[in-house]
Amino acid sequence: MPNIGEDGVVLRAAGLAKTYDSRVPFGRSVEVLTGADMRLGPGEVVGIVGENGSGKSTLLQILVGALDPDGGSVDVAGRVGWCPQESRLYERLTVAETFDLFGEAYGLSEDAVESARDDLAARLDFERFLDYQVRHLSGGNRQKVNLAVALLHDPDVLLLDEPYTGFDWETYLAFWDLTEDLVEEGVAVAVISHLVNERERFDRIYELRDGRLHEQEVPS
Repeated sequence: MPNIGEDGVVLRAAGLAKTYDSRVPFGRSVEVLTGADMRLGPGEVVGIVGENGSGKSTLLQILVGALDPDGGSVDVAGRVGWCPQESRLYERLTVAETFDLFGEAYGLSEDAVESARDDLAARLDFERFLDYQVRHLSGGNRQKVNLAVALLHDPDVLLLDEPYTGFDWETYLAFWDLTEDLVEEGVAVAVISHLVNERERFDRIYELRDGRLHEQEVPS
């Protein structure tokens, strides 16, 4: 069972604000977030949509603690898995070595890493690439590994930035099958994308607009 906060929420963001200063003298600063609020409950799938440049990736980096906000707060109960849009993979490591590296960072035993790696490789169909260096993977297979290492430590909250990039249709379906299993285990999942298809797969959808998150209606 995932860790759950006293209010039954595994992730809560309140009043998030972030401004980027101009890189050129006397240029205008850009307010990306101006008071964004959101919540994630156990077993929920939440979509976050918005136009390019609306601040979706900035929001995600703040939620995982990779970027400090200028204002507001983030409270998380439990372990967080992060699948960024730009993978944090080392080009000259093999896929198997990549799992060893992340497993060591997570403090997992060798047996736990091997078991999780083999299960995820089978689910996402990259078993035959375990001995390939990351630099030799296609974009789609690189994204599979990017997603798998985010799941390696059995997170309570999974935050995904454009997770389907490069996926073919079969992998897209495998992704949602895996997501359904995670939801049954109580994992909270947030998917950030410029466009959300199949809205019925989501419990709630937020639109990031004018620096704030606006909750939209989803099909019942």
